[in-house]
Amino acid sequence: MPTLFTRIIKGEIPCYKIAEDENFFAFLDINPNAVGHTLCIPKKEVDKLLDLDEQTYTGLMKFARKVGLAIEAAVPCKRVGMTVIGLEVPHVHVHLIPLHTMANATFQQKVSLSPEEFEEVAARIRSNL
Repeated sequence: MPTLFTRIIKGEIPCYKIAEDENFFAFLDINPNAVGHTLCIPKKEVDKLLDLDEQTYTGLMKFARKVGLAIEAAVPCKRVGMTVIGLEVPHVHVHLIPLHTMANATFQQKVSLSPEEFEEVAARIRSNL
């Protein structure tokens, strides 16, 4: 059975897409720690980061860097943090989180956005790619 993220990639589940290429996909987290919290994933469905082949691993990091730079340009923050936890969805995903304080990195603090706010943030980030 395909993961939630594979279904997002295939367009079966809607998302606020940020970027896509032949191997990777980025979209806004719908339960964000901060405005602009984005997930970067390989299109290849692999559960654990260290189970990725080396080419996909380094490709994901390059893709995440490109997206992270766009987030940094679009969303006021002290820096963009990166974390890979991956317990909720068995599909490798890199969290890119605009950080204002360490609370943004703890997954304890969440922000709420309307669909219009999600769209506006996604458009700002995309415009910086």
